[in-house]
Amino acid sequence: MSYVTPQEFATKMIDAGESKIFMSTKDTLIRAYMAGAILALAAAFAVTITVNTGQPLVGALLFPVGFCMLYLLGFDLLTGVFTLVPLAVLDKRPGCDMKGLMRNWGLVFIGNFAGAMTTAVFMAIIFTMGFTQEPNAVGQKIGHIGEARTLGYAAAGFGGMLTLFIRAVMCNWMVSTGVVAAMMSTSVSGKVIAMWMPILVFFYLGFEHSIVNMFLFPSGIMLGGQFTWTDYFLWNEIPTVLGNLVGGLTFVGGMIYATHYKTSAKRAVPGQVAKETTYAPAE
Repeated sequence: MSYVTPQEFATKMIDAGESKIFMSTKDTLIRAYMAGAILALAAAFAVTITVNTGQPLVGALLFPVGFCMLYLLGFDLLTGVFTLVPLAVLDKRPGCDMKGLMRNWGLVFIGNFAGAMTTAVFMAIIFTMGFTQEPNAVGQKIGHIGEARTLGYAAAGFGGMLTLFIRAVMCNWMVSTGVVAAMMSTSVSGKVIAMWMPILVFFYLGFEHSIVNMFLFPSGIMLGGQFTWTDYFLWNEIPTVLGNLVGGLTFVGGMIYATHYKTSAKRAVPGQVAKETTYAPAE
């Protein structure tokens, strides 16, 4: 059977978190860099499909190809390590502490950002013929996305910030479910199918993913979007990172840890305990 039970993959989640804490700086950065670059390319792919077909659902249906590629290649996203690494600390694995956790998160953030920025520059060159022409239709769309999801939130004030944060929470609820879902199967096809479903949900519903946004917003600025780097970090990236952390750690990592790894004793059937412990005097 290729299916892995929740009790089994709960342990695999903690093992994965422990492994990432002790990973070398070089390997952590390379894997994070490639994850950011591939996911950014998938975002560009999905936006291109949406513009060319006029059907956002088609773009969302095909976006998960990038997530599946980077997962199967063993690369790391910040959203995934937000969920897995704290479990190793919570389980008190030897050598797993907050210092190691913060080191991993910091390196993965840097790697993801560098990878996404690389793809952003490459795609901006493509969309503008090496910055010699106005952005094509896809480039213009990316610029407008950046405006709507920074200045649009800012215009709504507190309500906008709250909406941004909740969208980020729900994003990593789905994305980290995809990370965990891949552990439910030992076959490549099973992993891909399990990952595809929650990633599709997050992308189509327009939730906020910190690494996707590391591509969309810098490239949006390069492509003429009418917003600034300050707008991007204050009204998107920073709140999105915090929301992704809350969503992955609470709704996925914490819940699975609490019920499948730290399983509580089952309630006794009424009358069963009394029957089993009834004292029988000697004849």
